[in-house]
Amino acid sequence: MNWTDERVELLKKLWAEGLSASQIATQLGGVSRNAVIGKVHRLKLSGRGRASSATPRPKKTAPSAPKAPRPSRPMTTTIGATALQARFDAQPEAAPAPRLSSVVVPLSRNLKLIELSERTCKWPNGDPLAEEFSFCGNDVGDCGPYCAYHSRVAYQPVAERRRRG
Repeated sequence: MNWTDERVELLKKLWAEGLSASQIATQLGGVSRNAVIGKVHRLKLSGRGRASSATPRPKKTAPSAPKAPRPSRPMTTTIGATALQARFDAQPEAAPAPRLSSVVVPLSRNLKLIELSERTCKWPNGDPLAEEFSFCGNDVGDCGPYCAYHSRVAYQPVAERRRRG
């Protein structure tokens, strides 16, 4: 398809009227929307008229009252992975206290990476860059990488996550 002078003039006229590239391509025939867009850019057609169906947008006004400054957080420097780092600056949510009989925290065997097997818990303890970094190492259940305690921590029911989140 060649861009003849007549087709270019029609393109300019339709573009100035505010038609979309798809509508112009349909009216010209034998040309794609992307070809119309490319030709518009090559011709450097910037100004566009507004379509009659478009309503003018109201201008944004500056807020009358100044916003209150955000509370600043204390600066902390952290080296290494922070995925397991505890957040102490956040306020804990008021969750119901669990019954003491249902929460039994097992003693960790503190295994190193090379000591892990398919039957040991792979819950990380501490900072991976620290010398004393280890894994839980307790026996795992039927499936999954964690012992019963860490499975309850890692895999929470959907209803529980929605209530907290």
